Amino acid sequence: MSDIDCDGLRLSRETEAILLDFLAEKEINEKQEKEYPQNFNFAENWQLSQFWYSDETIKHISALIGKAARKKDNVALLSCPSLYISCKAVHHNTIIFEFDDRFKIWEKDFVKYDFNNAYDENYLDEFRHNFDIVIADPPFLSKECFEKFAFITKKIVKPNGKILFCSGEVVEEYVAKFLDLKKCSYKPKHTRNLGNDFTTYSNFNSDQFFE
Repeated sequence: MSDIDCDGLRLSRETEAILLDFLAEKEINEKQEKEYPQNFNFAENWQLSQFWYSDETIKHISALIGKAARKKDNVALLSCPSLYISCKAVHHNTIIFEFDDRFKIWEKDFVKYDFNNAYDENYLDEFRHNFDIVIADPPFLSKECFEKFAFITKKIVKPNGKILFCSGEVVEEYVAKFLDLKKCSYKPKHTRNLGNDFTTYSNFNSDQFFE
């Protein structure tokens, strides 16, 4: 007879096995839900120049990750937290670099960073040449911001790694100068209408993955 007793009624071994499997699966699902929440419910912080992508753009960029990343590749998201959940769903080795401490809820997948510290000695050296794909969305459309983002990106990406920047068309000269990225056809959209026209820049044929 089984040792599991429910209000005085003993379960058969077969029923006990089914129940134990159910409880084990439930525990795993609850753990995954805690680690990788399925809903992105964070409000934009305009002081940090945060603007979330539209559902369509999130779908397209996460699809790019799913197609372009090999199983063992490491993917870094720089200052684009609205991509994290969908990208994580299609590629397990995805982490987010963010200044906003709210995203500490993603625990081991969260890296606190400040692009203003880019030139500090040994800054982010633990991630040197660690990522096969880097997706970045610099928060400010300034030369200083892009120069520091470029420095960090070149530090953490592998020598032959893929880079995709999502930003305003007005910064094309900075992107070309500091990272030698080419303007692409795909144009990301946001949940809000922003004053600048946005596009993508990459060092690979990223447009083929958006088709």
